[in-house]
Amino acid sequence: MSANNKVYLDNAATSPLDERVIDAMCDVMKTTYGNPSASHSIGRSARAVVETARKQIAKSISASANEIIFTSGGTEADNMALRCAIHDLGVSDIITSPIEHKAVLDTALQLEADGLATVHLVNVNDKGDVDLQHLSELASKHKGALISLMHANNEIGTLLPYQKVAEIAKENNCLFHSDTVQTMGHYHLNVEDFGADFLTCSAHKLNGPKGIGFLYVRNTAPIKTMITGGGQERSHRAGTENVIGIVGLAKALEIAFEHVVEEEQQIQNIKSYMREQLLEHVEGISFNGREESDKSLYTVLSCSVPPTNNNDLLLFQLDIEGICCSGGSACNSGAAKGSHVLEAIGHPTDRKALRFSFGRFTTKEDVDQAVSVLAKLVDKTVARV
Repeated sequence: MSANNKVYLDNAATSPLDERVIDAMCDVMKTTYGNPSASHSIGRSARAVVETARKQIAKSISASANEIIFTSGGTEADNMALRCAIHDLGVSDIITSPIEHKAVLDTALQLEADGLATVHLVNVNDKGDVDLQHLSELASKHKGALISLMHANNEIGTLLPYQKVAEIAKENNCLFHSDTVQTMGHYHLNVEDFGADFLTCSAHKLNGPKGIGFLYVRNTAPIKTMITGGGQERSHRAGTENVIGIVGLAKALEIAFEHVVEEEQQIQNIKSYMREQLLEHVEGISFNGREESDKSLYTVLSCSVPPTNNNDLLLFQLDIEGICCSGGSACNSGAAKGSHVLEAIGHPTDRKALRFSFGRFTTKEDVDQAVSVLAKLVDKTVARV
């Protein structure tokens, strides 16, 4: 999507609001101002809006309405899944990977530092694939553990064979949590097919508003609350519900699921086209993660450019030229330390990694402009031996 001469290729960080989502939110802003916990008619009207959205979201993923807990986004949902598994469900071991989102990895390590859990890291290869044999060994050794593995890696796009992970979890009486922030709304996920006890969603990754998401909790994994001080969300999360955000989330998911097959094909074509153009115009470029379409998230393309004399300035230069992309996870973009994902897969330290991520508004013209700019920058600054 181009705006003000900018090319936006950072949809994995956040996606632009769909106009239809804005319209739905504006309607509620104008008409529904009550507190959903109030007993009077205006409050009940707000409650009806929240519960209608909850039922709509639950139906779209084949869940029950009481399995959906609204949160402030994916990070809170991930935190809730891990922390409540430890505090409420008797879990003492967490099996995860070194390439998880920080919302999972940092939370797990903090729980370990607090003496509440032991963290076990499953091996991954240079493509970001989880070693299923090692996972099975860990699960067998630590029965009843929480397995937390993301559906699609947010930096390199490698997909998890979630059904195999669910089988391993079931065989060893483990709980299974998957961060589906990058895939909810981009694939037609069905909770029964997925087999997880916890799934997460963040609206702003699928053309919805920031500050709203949900945690799916299977009925067989009853948790209490992480945020106290009220009885909202069936006493699972205290705090007045974000009615406007909830409506925006429901509308964004409705739109996404309505066109999920067409958009997957459309965006996969954009991704494949960019890969072809990069190979043609940027000498020495390589790609991170899986290349096969059935093993890689179609909205993410991670590439590495040849060593340049100004690796640290490449993202800045792209921005100056109007190209908005990422060097990895947006959550790490302000950090001095490099990507833990790239480090875990053995990414060469002398090459600069770039993440281009696409959405429903991305065009081939956007790709052409980005490739042209990157090719010129790399050609000017490639390190000469």
